[in-house]
Amino acid sequence: MNNSFERPGWDEYFMLQAELAKLRSNCMTRQVGAVIVRNHRQLATGYNGTPPGVKNCYEGGCKRCQLRMEGKIESGESLDRCLCNHAEANAIMHCAILGIEAGSEGAILYTTFVPCLECTKMAITIGIKKIFSLGSYPETDFGLLKEAGVDVIQLDKAKIQRWAKELVNSYDQSK
Repeated sequence: MNNSFERPGWDEYFMLQAELAKLRSNCMTRQVGAVIVRNHRQLATGYNGTPPGVKNCYEGGCKRCQLRMEGKIESGESLDRCLCNHAEANAIMHCAILGIEAGSEGAILYTTFVPCLECTKMAITIGIKKIFSLGSYPETDFGLLKEAGVDVIQLDKAKIQRWAKELVNSYDQSK
């Protein structure tokens, strides 16, 4: 028996999945990934980006992000003009598209940022009762999450980075 064998815990494992989903983001201003999990099984992933069939954000599809990159608007301004779906919303919509009851039976949302107000309302509506994140927005409405009985747990980013490095090192060693 090897007592020195290590592997990530479930929360670290699923947050790594959210980090991988984030790599697919086509938003120029912020990359976010999300995973919905039930009973240690991944139900859906999402990342922020323009809807299918719409030009990607980095290709000029979202004028708001273009203005943000040019310094013409500040972070958090004109969000109603952004064409990108958020990672959490995409994961929730993918559950709907696939006919999966995401919020029933204790589903958990893993996201690289605590959801914005709109995504928070969606998560509450479908019954998510626990959210794991790595960071939060300054305007995050923790009061609403608390009122709805949603636990928010911020994971240690250093632990996630450690496992990401472990993965990279395993590739380097296999050369």
